[in-house]
Amino acid sequence: MKQKPRLPLKIVPIEFIEQRIFVIRGQKVILDADLAQLYGVTTKRLNEQVKRNHDRFPKDFMFRLSLEEGQCHLPSRSQFATLKRGQNMKYVPYAFTEHGTVMVANVLNSHVAVHASIQVVRAFIRLREIMTTHKDLVQKLKQMEKKYDQKFKVVFDAIRELMVSPISSPKRQIGFIQIKDRKLLQK
Repeated sequence: MKQKPRLPLKIVPIEFIEQRIFVIRGQKVILDADLAQLYGVTTKRLNEQVKRNHDRFPKDFMFRLSLEEGQCHLPSRSQFATLKRGQNMKYVPYAFTEHGTVMVANVLNSHVAVHASIQVVRAFIRLREIMTTHKDLVQKLKQMEKKYDQKFKVVFDAIRELMVSPISSPKRQIGFIQIKDRKLLQK
């Protein structure tokens, strides 16, 4: 039987993957819908394969989000036709750790998933390196604060504000704000 030639793969940029990595319950994870998109399958197919191979996914590889966590990390699917029951979330998503993402690629066993998993692992490694550098900067900043007096307090405070991770900062709610709420925000 003649085999179809494989099309060249589009390499997903690491920056694109990094935007889909969240810190949930103290672990860096990718949600199932984002992982399915990266691996070129539907979320339903990805979750089917995970359920069929549940023994390959211990709790440190994958966990299911709570309803509150899911609502926090998933945007509404539709602005006009929203479902009130279940707050517009049909299924609570799974979150996969770095090891879980590699295991999903093995379970899916597709050419696209294997190559995408390499980029996913590279993104996790890059984030780990950034976090290590960030911790070193915090430590050096503390040492400098002890060494110098209060003249540089403003500078140190400004540096700390710049070092706040965009991953861990809470997202601002979108929507109508009542006048009484605006007054509270201005204070």
